[in-house]
Amino acid sequence: MNVSAAGRPARASRRRARMTTLLCTVAALTAAMVPASANTGTGSARGIAPPDPVVVVDCFSQAQIRPEEYLLACGDGNNRLVELRWDTWGPRIATATGTDMVNDCRPYCAAGRFRAYPVKVTLSNPDAWPEHPDVQRFTTIRLVYTDTAPSPVPKEVTYKLVY
Repeated sequence: MNVSAAGRPARASRRRARMTTLLCTVAALTAAMVPASANTGTGSARGIAPPDPVVVVDCFSQAQIRPEEYLLACGDGNNRLVELRWDTWGPRIATATGTDMVNDCRPYCAAGRFRAYPVKVTLSNPDAWPEHPDVQRFTTIRLVYTDTAPSPVPKEVTYKLVY
């Protein structure tokens, strides 16, 4: 095959152009295959572990995340949130719907009946947990009764979580 001196640079230029196109195509395909979460610039993408989620501390000083049940009356067990379905669990607030099971204590608590009250639950005001200062825990719980509230509790009530 006869190749002129003028043809050599032209072929080399075409070869470089093809190689550049091939490398760009490979780079584009590789970028398309990387999960979106790896491209967000979050701490985990930089090799830094993401912060632990905020917890809610129960009556037994156990940290919980999205619990299905939560005991409100630690002393006697006469008030418990059950069937909790969490809509959100974020660094500042957590929200759920569920049922507040409350003992009517009639004629007295040992002989009382548990009654169900549909409720919306909001956890908020995270703060350092004194027993584990590196862990954030929710310190406030707000209950909004979507039907009737247990007497004499108002339809909306907020409690400090001191566990």
